[in-house]
Amino acid sequence: MIGSITVEAIIYDAGSLKEKRSVLKSVVTRLRDRLNISVAETDHQNVWQRTELTIVSVSPDRVRCEQELTRALHFIDSVPEIEAASVKWEWM
Repeated sequence: MIGSITVEAIIYDAGSLKEKRSVLKSVVTRLRDRLNISVAETDHQNVWQRTELTIVSVSPDRVRCEQELTRALHFIDSVPEIEAASVKWEWM
């Protein structure tokens, strides 16, 4: 089972692309290190307060895949610098 979530997020305190990328690098690195997922910024690369992250998990069954993606969302919600505005789930 392949599951993905697309997270539209806002980084309120970013005053430049450099600050945005610093926050994103920290979030993406910690997600990759802690969870069995792949993460990439897939849109809004040149906008300093918005981002779109796509997170993908591959697992033998849907339950494990959904657990990993849910953990990723909980982690993003726990980071005060970034706020998830919308989440789109997809299954393949």
